[in-house]
Amino acid sequence: MAAVKNESTSPGQAPTLPLRDATSADLDGLVELEAVCFDSDRLSRRSFRKLIDSPTAACRVATAAGQIVGYALLLFRSGTGLARLYSIAVHPGQRGTGLGARLLKDSEGIAFDRDRVILRLEVREDNAEAIRLYERHGYRRIGRYLNYYADRTDALRFEKRLRGADTPTTTVPYYEQTTDFTCGPCCVMMALAYFRPDYNLDPVEEIRIWREATTVFLMSGIGGCDPHGLAAVAARGGLAAEVHVNREGSLFLDSVRDREKQRVMALAQEDFRRQATAYGIPTLHEPLGVGALRTALAEGALVAVLVSAYRMFGKKIPHWILVVGDDGRHFIIHDPWVEDVELESHADAANLPIPYDEFDRMARYGRGGLRAAVVFRKR
Repeated sequence: MAAVKNESTSPGQAPTLPLRDATSADLDGLVELEAVCFDSDRLSRRSFRKLIDSPTAACRVATAAGQIVGYALLLFRSGTGLARLYSIAVHPGQRGTGLGARLLKDSEGIAFDRDRVILRLEVREDNAEAIRLYERHGYRRIGRYLNYYADRTDALRFEKRLRGADTPTTTVPYYEQTTDFTCGPCCVMMALAYFRPDYNLDPVEEIRIWREATTVFLMSGIGGCDPHGLAAVAARGGLAAEVHVNREGSLFLDSVRDREKQRVMALAQEDFRRQATAYGIPTLHEPLGVGALRTALAEGALVAVLVSAYRMFGKKIPHWILVVGDDGRHFIIHDPWVEDVELESHADAANLPIPYDEFDRMARYGRGGLRAAVVFRKR
């Protein structure tokens, strides 16, 4: 049973104790520390041994005078951009020194180095000091598990989006979408504002662009935006654009059952394709792979990419994000969507690094694996 247990919670000068990977020689010390720190929900010697040897876990320890005085245990789910801080503990004699904060920061670095984007954890609802530690280091509450611990105490769930020490910053301005359906227009707006210093980012412009690029209907809600429509808007704004889509004809029709709505969507998208042709916008019926995307960014382009929102925030809807950079391992993105109800801020959605493999998995939508992108360049 997962648990983030106890840790250093008082501010203070971080100790100079070294942090290192745990080995099987540390088993006795780890079990002893568990007994000192926790009354229940303890990890067993067998569990520690298994996790130390597991390729999907990492255990980091701090030692003083030959004794283990702190540890942090991380779990990594294969095929995802997630890491989980399973447990963290600090000897009572080291609390107040900042060791817990060091272990937490070290865990974030380990997770990022393994190409994880988000670090999640659980903490006892009555552990006020630990909660303050996490909040002070940028973690936000995302939920609750009822009766989670052995004594039936609830657990609070927290997460943080990670950035490495070398994550590049960008001069591309960030703009948060003000509706549930204007992610595409916001990507175009950010590109226009980057290439045109005179361009004004505001909600009126956001809705205007949506009206010019919407497919009219999408699933059961308000229409999303078509890649050719977004490219045509960018061309009218003075940019050069290029569309990549891995299929010909109209898109998103399989998400709408009503035949009349399908007919209207097909007509709207035919109009967008005609506009793109009139503006001389090339359409390549092939996906924009990792290599081609990196090349476009190196040439100074920005790229709006259609992704599945499920891998971003758990909703099975199409979603546009803007790729603004590349650090050699990750694409750096501006995600127009900010989960305000989950207490996210622009810091959670702007300048976000996504590992290449994870990005390639999320850059497709629906059962048919629709892949679409719009490349923006200065004309």
